[in-house]
Amino acid sequence: MCQWEYRHLSEQEQKDICSWKYEGEYHIYDLPDYQTMRSRQMGFTNPAAAKQYWGFHLHGQLLGFVNIKEEAEAVFIGIGVRPDACNRHYGRQILEITSEIAKQAYPTKPLYLEVRSWNQRAICCYENAGFKIVGAPFKRVTDIGEGSFYRMVQFND
Repeated sequence: MCQWEYRHLSEQEQKDICSWKYEGEYHIYDLPDYQTMRSRQMGFTNPAAAKQYWGFHLHGQLLGFVNIKEEAEAVFIGIGVRPDACNRHYGRQILEITSEIAKQAYPTKPLYLEVRSWNQRAICCYENAGFKIVGAPFKRVTDIGEGSFYRMVQFND
């Protein structure tokens, strides 16, 4: 595996992520502009949540980020990959490293993520990183509207 570096997101990295634009049906993953995110304290711009977010760098380039959030019974993992880095196996590599980070910090809790049920590209990536779909699709309302989601879990060995 390549030599990855990961660290908490800088303000410039947050701005960069807000400028990422996805093509086709994936455009729903475009974030609001940085100023909107910051004024609403959304996601990684929320000071209370900032330490949950990690940027992943390869050869000095930010290729993705994750959110690792401890909950009562499990650990939620969220991931974003730079649009031009999608479909190049970086997401799987980032998730494998993230899984190790989370398992060290929360060894008794399973990891989970949620994925839109139509997003076969992400589902395949997550399965390759050791996550399994658990249960039937469910409806959830997000900032970008209602969607059908799968819960995918990776149990600690």
